[in-house]
Amino acid sequence: MQMPPGNPLLLSLTLQELLARDAVQVELIPEKKGLFLKHVEYEVSSQRFKSCVCRRYNDFVVFHEMLLQKFPYRMVPALPPKRMLGADREFIEARRRALKRFINLVARHPPFSEDVVLKLFLSFSGPDVQNKLKECAQCVGDEFMNCKLAARAKDFLPADIQTQFAISRELICNIYNSFHKLRDRAERMVSRAIDNAADLLIFGKELRQVTLVGSMGPVVALGSDTTPLPSWATLNSSTWGSLKQALKGLSVEFALLAEKAARQASASRWRAVVWTGPPAQLARGYGGRASPDPRWSKQEENDVVEKLNLFLDLLQSYKDLCERHEKGVLHKHQRALHKYSLMKRQLTSAAVQNREPESVEQLESRIVEQENVIQTMELRNYFSLYCLHQETQLVHVYLPLTSHILGAFVSSQIQGHKEHFRRRELVRQATGGLHLLTPRCPFLLQMSKVWNDLQPKLQCLFAGPHGAPSPPRSPQDGLSPH
Repeated sequence: MQMPPGNPLLLSLTLQELLARDAVQVELIPEKKGLFLKHVEYEVSSQRFKSCVCRRYNDFVVFHEMLLQKFPYRMVPALPPKRMLGADREFIEARRRALKRFINLVARHPPFSEDVVLKLFLSFSGPDVQNKLKECAQCVGDEFMNCKLAARAKDFLPADIQTQFAISRELICNIYNSFHKLRDRAERMVSRAIDNAADLLIFGKELRQVTLVGSMGPVVALGSDTTPLPSWATLNSSTWGSLKQALKGLSVEFALLAEKAARQASASRWRAVVWTGPPAQLARGYGGRASPDPRWSKQEENDVVEKLNLFLDLLQSYKDLCERHEKGVLHKHQRALHKYSLMKRQLTSAAVQNREPESVEQLESRIVEQENVIQTMELRNYFSLYCLHQETQLVHVYLPLTSHILGAFVSSQIQGHKEHFRRRELVRQATGGLHLLTPRCPFLLQMSKVWNDLQPKLQCLFAGPHGAPSPPRSPQDGLSPH
């Protein structure tokens, strides 16, 4: 079946257009509210509506419920879990990031972005926003009741829609599983970087301080020890004095090394450099220059892991939608058909047994009602498939984001190896006569070369429709264009 011209089933959106719909920031308000039970509030600001409102987690919960009520056949991202007691700082920060991903996915979703419920949530500054949301959603039915094309959805669907749905579902599930593993490995790499920073800090402290156990005496600073040595031990050599001075300076350098490593690990955990300059320069990276372009160093920094989480949230919402379709409208349609077949059997049996006309008329009336129910359920089923087809297209619109994630990851690795090698060279210079303790590391040079060689090969990921590099433009929060 060929699609009719101007088919509303097809989405004509690009990722850039999708990201340009809105950029929503969710920031934590430092002070907890409440007399007895303290709760956290968030400052939610929308670039599109030019608004800034305060919202609680429960406000997000009601908003989420209203979206599911109005758009049961669309991808509604899941909310992060609510912890009643003992929410530590790390949990609160993780939930804030998850809420930010949720609201940005919703604000850029084509049907959601045009709905009054979203505008109310992002711009209403009065009291009791939860009741306002409920009142707004109760005034109208769901999307099926308000869509002019709902009754004709079947006309726009391809003949093999069920086969396409099964194939798309399996494909997206496989993509989800793969990127879930990538996200886990990225988090492990971050964890190792943090552990490395901690080890460097301890290493520097041990250079500066050694503990003498038992009768050996109190703690002695290795670089500050003034205990005179006998001449027969030193053989008139100043090696120990020079060594002490070098170790003292080296401990300071290792402290700086640990601090920079910790800062880099933190940046790797929450951020990755994102390019907003010419796309061609993003694809080829620094182009072999000794230092990055000044514009690069001034770019907004974003979290690679966070972008992976955003993409996984999107794929998970698609999986949830497929499950709602099978357990919801499809299951109800099948039950209605089963009930209808039972009624037809009862009518046939009543005619054979010559029952009273009144009972037969009642049964016929119930059959007519059931036929209307089946017709409605059939229309809903086709409309659900219609929405599923569009949501599948929406997932594919987001797919180029993965190339941007990989490009940012490789760029951060290149910069990390350069920074690590530079720090080692600074330590070598600071050690002076201890250069044998800090030899050059060919492994770092080799790894840096491998990452540098890899970046030009990413150019194929950014190829646009005419072969020109065309990566997604990067947002302030990693998810929307400047």
